[in-house]
Amino acid sequence: MNTALIIIAIASGIVGLIGAVVPIIPGTLISYAGLLVVSFTEGSDIGVAKLVVWGVISVVVIVLDYILPAFLSKRFGGTKWGSWGATIGTLLGLLFGPVGIILGPFVGAVVGEMLHEQLEFREALKVGFGSMLSFLVGTLFKLIVGFVLIYYIISDIL
Repeated sequence: MNTALIIIAIASGIVGLIGAVVPIIPGTLISYAGLLVVSFTEGSDIGVAKLVVWGVISVVVIVLDYILPAFLSKRFGGTKWGSWGATIGTLLGLLFGPVGIILGPFVGAVVGEMLHEQLEFREALKVGFGSMLSFLVGTLFKLIVGFVLIYYIISDIL
């Protein structure tokens, strides 16, 4: 039973790190699940306090990941058209690998704003930059939390 839990915990940590970059995989949640699973193994040093703290941090990162794009889009002068474009661009970007994942929100936001026809191209580029920036900052937060959680998973096993 212990071996199965360890395998599940490590797999969750790895999938969680992948999910930090791939938008459709809830990486932070999966990484946290790995920490939770490893805490049930025999001899685990992970206590309730650590689980609660990292649970709260994980929820904050997940919420920020949803709030940040809208906030930065508005901050850079964007409209709902740009937000929708960034979302669609992110999903389409998945088809083009890492470059598409990074540039998808940018291109989508610019196209969305241009379709809205209320902003000039220069302002649409600014909104696209804000959208890409929010994606990169959110990804950075998710990666940091993911690496820390996988560190705790592996250090608890060893």
